[in-house]
Amino acid sequence: MEKITVPAIKGRKGKEKISMLTAYDYAFSTIVDTAGIDIILVGDSVGNVMLGYPNTLPVTVEEMIHHTKAVVKGVQRSLVVIDMPFMSYQESIEQARRNAGRMIKESGAECVKLEGGTRMRDVIGALVDIDIPVMGHIGLTPQSVHRMGGYKVQGKGAAEQMLIDDAKAVEEAGAFSVVLEGVPRDLARRITEMLTIPTIGIGAGPDCDGQVLVLHDILGMAGKFRPKFVKTYTNLGELIEKAVKEYVEDVKNGAFPDDSHSFH
Repeated sequence: MEKITVPAIKGRKGKEKISMLTAYDYAFSTIVDTAGIDIILVGDSVGNVMLGYPNTLPVTVEEMIHHTKAVVKGVQRSLVVIDMPFMSYQESIEQARRNAGRMIKESGAECVKLEGGTRMRDVIGALVDIDIPVMGHIGLTPQSVHRMGGYKVQGKGAAEQMLIDDAKAVEEAGAFSVVLEGVPRDLARRITEMLTIPTIGIGAGPDCDGQVLVLHDILGMAGKFRPKFVKTYTNLGELIEKAVKEYVEDVKNGAFPDDSHSFH
């Protein structure tokens, strides 16, 4: 089983589609890695999915390290990416270097992901200069939810050129790949054709070099909210609820444990 590396992902451009999913703990990372996923993202979506926050903004560096350490322990093949949370890199280049270095050193992840295009050019370049691989993230950037007025498709109309400029800036700064989130399909295709680094889409159509989704979304464990770009492959949430209900009923009526579950 050959370990997937940053250069290997860069080399997939135009040759082989890249698969990427989130994971936030040891149990799921083991399953996802064994199933053959190329990249595991320990996203700051851990705030919404695992910690009950209303958005990603409250997530801390410490929480990202904690969850990523657990994920890394379950991985043998996949490339592991750790998200830099809100206000862990926006303040200054020195802050970004300090936090990125700590997150790589303490979590065991192999690269970081951060949001922003043109405005984050210098930060991306500064991290790459000290040998920390960076995955970019442009378009719908969840850490900018308040500025955007919610989770809305980006890059329409006059904003199209801004997104193209963001993509160019991320590549020129030295990122090895870039996530395109919430972007019109045609624009995502044009950016993918324009860049020499892989694009990984989420709500950006089928023409990107790869795709990423939140694991709990594809497993039907994210509640009733279903973004248009999500495909639910199984409804694990319903299966778990059914199993728990049966367990509760068995305990209450004395069916569990029975003699077969007891020691003699």
